[in-house]
Amino acid sequence: MIEVQSSNQTCHPTLTEIPANPKLVSTTSWISPWLTPVAYFLGRHLLTSFFGQIKIVGQENIPTTGPVLLAPTHRARWDSLLLPYATGRGITGRDLRFMVTITECQGLQGWFVRRLGGFPVDPQRPSISTLRHTVELLQRGEMLVIYPEGGIFRDREVHTLKPGIARLALTAESSYPGLGVKILPIGINYSDPYPHWGSDVSIHIGSAIKVADYAHGNVKQDAKCLTADLAKALQNLSCYDESTITTHTFAEMPNS
Repeated sequence: MIEVQSSNQTCHPTLTEIPANPKLVSTTSWISPWLTPVAYFLGRHLLTSFFGQIKIVGQENIPTTGPVLLAPTHRARWDSLLLPYATGRGITGRDLRFMVTITECQGLQGWFVRRLGGFPVDPQRPSISTLRHTVELLQRGEMLVIYPEGGIFRDREVHTLKPGIARLALTAESSYPGLGVKILPIGINYSDPYPHWGSDVSIHIGSAIKVADYAHGNVKQDAKCLTADLAKALQNLSCYDESTITTHTFAEMPNS
């Protein structure tokens, strides 16, 4: 069952300065008009069958228009199934794009990932084509998921954030002045470090961070400040409290 509650001198490269890459097609993603609705339907029923209780707080903080970078904590592989149902088409009418590791875009799994909006990045050597594709998605006003901690951490602590998400957001904002990129911090918390059948989960969606407020002309310093504030927001959203799960009446999330 799912509960929904309320809460409340430029150094940036422009897109035209990033050279075109003939391999750009390998990084593109799209939303399959027939596969995505099926995936949402099956995924929703999988989640409600697997988890005991799911609590979602702060959905009123989700921007319904404009470019958004979702920046969730990463605690389990279940995160990428939970995010679309907490923030996606059933709530906002918008589909999510995921930046995933290159190994997740291989074989049969990769076939599905690409058609559900995912696109690959090599964490060790991010390509220019990936950067271009990401900026283009934001320029088109998409909702994009990037896990700022990089990997999965099960100790319920917010680990050092990678600077890439802040730099990417600042690059998109400076490439298209007035674009209005926002970063949405999200804390995903499970009752068990390794979620199993019957585990509870809470998803806390924080207030959107306006990237333009950090674009002061020094990319290194701007990214540092933005990353620090994002880390603070995630820390505030990442405290699992069992009492908040067990003392509420739960309501079903709308069908997607």
